[in-house]
Amino acid sequence: MTPLSLTLGYVPGGTPAKWARIWAERHPQVPLQLCAVDAADAAAAVRDGAVDLALLRLPADTSALAVIPLYEETTVAVVPTEHVLTAADTITAADLDGEPTLLPLDDVVAWADAPGSPIEHRPETTRDAIELVAAGLGALIVPQSLARLYHRKDLTYRPITDAPTCAVALAFPEGPQSGLVEEFIGIVRGRKPGSSRGQAEAAPKRTAREKTLAKQAARAAAGKVARKPGRTQRGRR
Repeated sequence: MTPLSLTLGYVPGGTPAKWARIWAERHPQVPLQLCAVDAADAAAAVRDGAVDLALLRLPADTSALAVIPLYEETTVAVVPTEHVLTAADTITAADLDGEPTLLPLDDVVAWADAPGSPIEHRPETTRDAIELVAAGLGALIVPQSLARLYHRKDLTYRPITDAPTCAVALAFPEGPQSGLVEEFIGIVRGRKPGSSRGQAEAAPKRTAREKTLAKQAARAAAGKVARKPGRTQRGRR
């Protein structure tokens, strides 16, 4: 018989390690399969059943999916290490005015009025765009995790203080969930081991002997209380 398992998809730069570690501690007999998925395909992978859940970036087409927001990522500009923008630890959108920028087809930063001057060529992926940054064609605006993922010695990045953040969420199909999916959702939401969706479990029923012993203990305690009010005073001579 094939053992039960759970499959978690995650987009490039996603960080499932924390929850995977907790899952392994609580359910060593149930493997958690981690599956890398392209950002553009993550939501569809959940809808199609290719994965049970997915860490993805918003905004995305989450129709027919339930979504739990997890955290917000800082948006950064990736530039060559000798670029003028590296003079400060952080930059603003105004610092990018007139700067050639790359906009890959899998861009995930929801910035309607992004600064800079996008070049005409749009690389297919963020990984391809990183190569063009290294070649000096322009800057690239991405979530910080992607800048770290595609790190190169000849490139660096600077946080853009007034840029919109990039939201990361957990997505899974709408409707009733399997026990394994519910358990993973509980881990993400910080539930403690043994909790049942935040509700206390019913206390186990006591046996007849335990009930008898409890009654005897109660009678004995009552007797002690009745005799407690004072020490027996010795009569005065």
